[in-house]
Amino acid sequence: MADPFRNPAELRSMFGSNLRYLAKEYPSISELSRQLGINRTQFNRYLAGESFPRPDVLARICDFFDIDARVLLEPIETITSGSDPLSSLFLKDFVGTGSRDLSEETFPSGYYRFARQSFLDASQFVTCLVWVTREGSNTYIRGYETKQALASQGLPPTQDAREFRGLILQQEEGVAGVISRRNSMTCSFTYLHRVASFENNFWVGYVSRTISETPAGERAVRIVYEHLGRNLGAALKVARASGYCDASALSPFDIRLLQPNQPFR
Repeated sequence: MADPFRNPAELRSMFGSNLRYLAKEYPSISELSRQLGINRTQFNRYLAGESFPRPDVLARICDFFDIDARVLLEPIETITSGSDPLSSLFLKDFVGTGSRDLSEETFPSGYYRFARQSFLDASQFVTCLVWVTREGSNTYIRGYETKQALASQGLPPTQDAREFRGLILQQEEGVAGVISRRNSMTCSFTYLHRVASFENNFWVGYVSRTISETPAGERAVRIVYEHLGRNLGAALKVARASGYCDASALSPFDIRLLQPNQPFR
């Protein structure tokens, strides 16, 4: 909590420090001050902690950087922008950076079929259809677990309970997905990297689930994603076949990537 008894010099110093943090992403202070409509000399005084902006100028600065007037009182790292934690200044250079501007070439939008070994029965596999889409600079994933899968977990097979959504993040050698059911009932982490294939449309990696350790099942297994593009016919075919199956229902390429007889490390 901000100290209500700090003197003006301390407040000017806090504002100057925060403004320098915000300005560091801009290669030119002259250009930044021009965009803000603030005299360069006066802007330098703000940066040096020598002066406060007038209320109307402060409002302009806050609107430009999407922050609020706490920029005068608190370290910038603790100030969030709205209710989205990924857009907060505390996370934007870390998790937030990976969530923005993931290229279509790296991980294209459209339908995907995934296949993985069952967490509960190593002799069984699970297939499912998911949809990847862009909204602004973010990449999202959405899908529905099968009724059979929810029944095996003792959960009601309603549409709300079956739906999962997540965010896809850029990684150095692939992509990662943080995926959750409604109200964060469960969460999973998926990592994928592209593998050579005829149409260059396969990714392989692993998925882990957020449960306590138990001898009754695995917490992490290999997973394969196949990009179907926007082919609705192919997507419907995958959707109808989604659920539990044995190895004979998967392609030899799926089996080679999933390596079901090799321990996951």
